[in-house]
Amino acid sequence: MKSIQISQPNHLALIDVPIPQPRADEVLICVQASGICGTDIHIFHGEFLGGYPCVPGHEFSGVVEQAGAAVTRYHPGDRVAVEPNIACNNCANCLNNRQNFCLNWTAVGVTRPGGMAQYVLVPENAVFSIGDLPFEQGAFVEPLSCVLHGSQRARIRIGDRVALLGAGPIGLLLQQVARLQGAAEITVVERQPARAETAATYGADRVLTDLGDLEAEAYDVVIDATGSIPLMSRTIDFARPGGTVLLFGVPPSGKKIEFEAFQVFHKGLTILSSFTSVRNSYQAVALLHSGQVDVAGLISHRLPLEEFLHGMELIEQGRERVMKVMILPGI
Repeated sequence: MKSIQISQPNHLALIDVPIPQPRADEVLICVQASGICGTDIHIFHGEFLGGYPCVPGHEFSGVVEQAGAAVTRYHPGDRVAVEPNIACNNCANCLNNRQNFCLNWTAVGVTRPGGMAQYVLVPENAVFSIGDLPFEQGAFVEPLSCVLHGSQRARIRIGDRVALLGAGPIGLLLQQVARLQGAAEITVVERQPARAETAATYGADRVLTDLGDLEAEAYDVVIDATGSIPLMSRTIDFARPGGTVLLFGVPPSGKKIEFEAFQVFHKGLTILSSFTSVRNSYQAVALLHSGQVDVAGLISHRLPLEEFLHGMELIEQGRERVMKVMILPGI
């Protein structure tokens, strides 16, 4: 089979490797759609967890090709997606329902081979059915599950005013979920015209292209979906007294955010972050099946496995009205 391999930071290749054979508790999945995530780009540049060599790809769906001898829930032909974060369920964090901070954490596409390949092995307990959901939508289950976890932490309430910085694919998922949670007014700040236009299409009440136009101290919840250090540092300026800031975007490692400490104290702010998800996959599947979260308009490019590097370049350079780049290993 063909597989992308990142051998060291900033070096990758398309390689031929044998199709892996499942152990007793594993499922071999034929990958149908695999989305490029910002985390994949961080891994490529040596800015995230995990080691090398690495087969990236943790947002994917596919068809069960083969099931191990002890697998009981899945059979060849089943349409599935994956919860890539694999917890031991027996450490102090797991036993306190903090599986996303498992002390023995591994992850498909980070510490284990991922979905930027024609086939991938996944433990049975990390696989779940997507039913008749299209594969490209199934590849959104993982990012949507992370968004649901973050939105639940932010506790957006009915009638809230929400400011959202960034209208990339994650920002637009956050926008939709905030509306489902009851936000009465959503203001999006996005400087790229195509993404700003898409935010309006997805129902933002206001779309601004300049952060300087965002009203200070006016929002119940302020969400950063960019991971940009300068923008993350400004979030507290726009939260009302007693408001909440959710730092959702993935920043580069080793960088520091600077807040005015007195402003945080004087306004009594709640500042949150969100790391991966905790048991949100079935919620994500249900919302995609219901149509209450729409991801069809978030896919801008469909590329073969051979063009994975080109897909990352499109995202990093913001070219060709790029949104979600979907890798289709079968083409």
